Order: sequence, then structure tokens, then C-alpha cells
Amino acid sequence: MANGPGTLRGVFDRRFYLTAAVAATLVVFAGFARTYYLRHAFDAPALSGLVHIHGLVMTLWFALFVTQTVLVAARRTDLHRRLGAAGAGLAILVMVIGVATAITAARLGVSPGPPPLVFLAIPLGDILVFAVLVAAGLSLRRRVDAHRRLMLLSCVGILTPAIARIPLEFIRAGGPFVYFGLTDLCVLACVAVDTARNRRLHPAFGWGALVIVASQPLRLALAGTPAWMRIATWLAG
Repeated sequence: MANGPGTLRGVFDRRFYLTAAVAATLVVFAGFARTYYLRHAFDAPALSGLVHIHGLVMTLWFALFVTQTVLVAARRTDLHRRLGAAGAGLAILVMVIGVATAITAARLGVSPGPPPLVFLAIPLGDILVFAVLVAAGLSLRRRVDAHRRLMLLSCVGILTPAIARIPLEFIRAGGPFVYFGLTDLCVLACVAVDTARNRRLHPAFGWGALVIVASQPLRLALAGTPAWMRIATWLAG
């Protein structure tokens, strides 16, 4: 029996989400290989306990996302749903530990370039966008088409810290505009492939991508303003 359009689309979707999940995980590994995953090989400085926990939690999040896409590709949606409950708890950990790590780094004066209190707007903004996308994705879990797109964006949208640490000169020299720009390329690549395949822009991809992209100039505009400096000083105090 020949495969129908619906069957072929299902195969494409499963491969697309699995490929995107693996690609996002590889970006994370490339960005943090020198300072976390392979730090002993690169003689990197010792890490605090909080940073180790943050790295472990983020690694578990991306590993869970890959596992979930593998389960869907294998048609084990029963296990996928069971892991979803654990995923909700892990998402909360990602946010709590992420906020604690960002604030602690600002308090200690750690920053990839900008003044630490100014830079604090960037990671906290990432966590806020992540929270919005994950909350929306979980609330729409019964609408599979929206759920899977929002969960994919929740992972791709937080690739900025990893991209910023990839040891390429043009990335290092480009600063936040390049970091955000490459993140946006990853987001828009996912949206473009899905839109081309389905011949329409899915609303979840449309507004989800808009949340990610629009948040970036807002954070850059907010960082360094007197109002933000008061908030950042209070947080880091």
C-alpha cells in the first residue's frame, strides 16, 4: 500500500523535530565544551557548586527534549506523556536555578563583556521567554501541533548563551547583536522549514518566534537604564 500524504507528513514531522532537537543539543555542547563538558581538557577554571547544578539541570533539559522527540518518532506517545510530568518539574528547576545563577554571577562581577548589572538583563530575559513558551506549550499539550512547536522554540530560544561561547572570532567580536542574530537564525530556520512543508505559518510558531525576537531589542534597550540598574542592584544586593 502506498504511503498517503498524511503518513509522509507524519514521518517528516518526526524527523524534523528529532533533527532540530539534536542540532540544538549539539550547539549547547559546542558552546560549553571548553568551560563545562570538556573543561578538564582545556584547563578551565574550577566551577562553583551552583554553576555545576545549573549545567546539570540545563543538560538534563536538552537530554529530555531529545528523548521526548525520540519517543514520538518511535510512536511511544504513552511514555512521552509520562515523561511530560517530569519535564514540567524540570522546567521549574531550569528557571529557579537559572535565575539564581544569573544573579550570583552579577553579584560576583562575572560577565562576558558588559558591566555585570547591565548584562543581567540578558539571562533573566532568556529565562522569562523560556517560562512563557514552556507554560504555553504545557497548557496546550492536548493540541499536539501547537505543543510541539512551542516546546521546540523553548529550547532554541535559549541557545544564546551557548552560541556566545562558541570559540569563533566573529562571534566573540560581534557581541550581543551577533549572539542574538544567530539565535534568531536558528529560530527562523525552524519556522521556515515548517512553513515551507505545511504551506502556511503555524500560529504557535508565528507568535512564539515573535516573543523570542521581540524580547531581544527590549532587553538591550532596558539594560543600563536607571530603572533597570535600580532593579539589578536590588537583585544582586
